[in-house]
Amino acid sequence: MFRSFAATPRAARLAALILAAGLALPGAALAKNPMVGGAPMYASKTIVENAVNSKDHTTLVAAVKAAGLVETLSGPGPFTVFAPTNAAFAKLPPGTVETLVQPQNKGTLTAILTYHVAPGTLTAKDLMALAKESGGTAQLKTVQGTPLTVSTKGKKVFLTDAKGNRSTVTIANVMQSNGVIHVIDGVLQP
Repeated sequence: MFRSFAATPRAARLAALILAAGLALPGAALAKNPMVGGAPMYASKTIVENAVNSKDHTTLVAAVKAAGLVETLSGPGPFTVFAPTNAAFAKLPPGTVETLVQPQNKGTLTAILTYHVAPGTLTAKDLMALAKESGGTAQLKTVQGTPLTVSTKGKKVFLTDAKGNRSTVTIANVMQSNGVIHVIDGVLQP
């Protein structure tokens, strides 16, 4: 007599296990949010909504507000943002940040901040592929207009700005509803 697969007790246990695993995986994936600056980063939130919660990015958030870019970076994008930490800003000469956030320097500040943004959603894998396709380094168009140079070594992604300063992506692929953030250890200068 033919016995169907689903009718066996073993098959029933296996089906229950598969169903339970299938139901558990989406919840686990949603619950696992990367931590940046002591705060979870939610893929359902915008770049600005997440950045304001990172204690490592208070200087960047203040600069974005001073430059009037909150609305832009809260928009649909998509954007790839290379986000310098507070420690990265602290490497600048003393008084630089304080000078840049003054209203009379809004144009310069906006140029620097938009140099940290590329159109589209570029993951670390995308950046590595661009560099590989171009023989080890690639030019990345920024919103500001001046290109950044992307290079890789092993699994690390590096950015070299127009002045020759090199920054490392320290946390990659922090997905947002309107793009992606890559945390970097330096401030890029056009």
